[in-house]
Amino acid sequence: MKLFAIRDETDSSLRDLAYLIYYEKAKRFYIELPDDADPWETPLLLSSFLKRGERTINAYWSKVWVQQRIVPQDRQNLGSILKENKLKDYDEFALLTLADGRCAQDDYYLAPIERNTLQEILKERYLRRVETVIPLSGLNVLVFFRDGALRKIDLKPFLEHDRKFKPLLHQAGLFGMVQVQAGGHGITWGEDLDIADAALYQAGKDVPLSQEDFLAYIANNLVTTAEAAQLLDCSRQNIYDLVRRGSLQPVKESEKNKLFLKSDVMQRKEQN
Repeated sequence: MKLFAIRDETDSSLRDLAYLIYYEKAKRFYIELPDDADPWETPLLLSSFLKRGERTINAYWSKVWVQQRIVPQDRQNLGSILKENKLKDYDEFALLTLADGRCAQDDYYLAPIERNTLQEILKERYLRRVETVIPLSGLNVLVFFRDGALRKIDLKPFLEHDRKFKPLLHQAGLFGMVQVQAGGHGITWGEDLDIADAALYQAGKDVPLSQEDFLAYIANNLVTTAEAAQLLDCSRQNIYDLVRRGSLQPVKESEKNKLFLKSDVMQRKEQN
């Protein structure tokens, strides 16, 4: 995970106008706006979200902001540009960081920051990120959040509100393929089929775990050593080494196998 503050070169105070997060494994960008962000100082594309009361920019529009700052993929002389910059393939993140995010249209640039700095600034939002999502019947999901909250959420109002979600209403198998977005920023079924963590948290209702819900959680969030190795694209020996070093904690161990929380494994994957 790479973190940057978005700043204005004309501002000598070095204030952070926004924050860009890049998850390398998922190749996804997210932009976070500070609680005290000013719509008049926030980059134009992002200010429209701020005016609607949204301070987390979803992956789609965050990527659009990035694409506005780099050479387009359909550029006629793209091959020579990549060669000049010693890039084998078109890499949005690599192109963005070549000039620290600068472009000719404005005075914004990117400044690297530490992870703990961002978490402290956006502490409340970080704690409400999605930890695990479990699809249930009736277009419901069970969502575990990082602050320990467990909420059952009826997604039908979300899915009916936007036509792009229409296939999910009629294909139970497709609905069941829901996953946690990179960094826990919400849930997703693929490109631009996302529901943000803040919206989920607000819509969800705290409920006690039923036996059915608990069994669904176990079935969807426990993985074996072999499955953990597959998720991390490594060998079983690497998994044993992670356990030995305390970097990955099994929830149950036997002589022949170990069981892990899938969410713990995925968090480890994001840190690589």
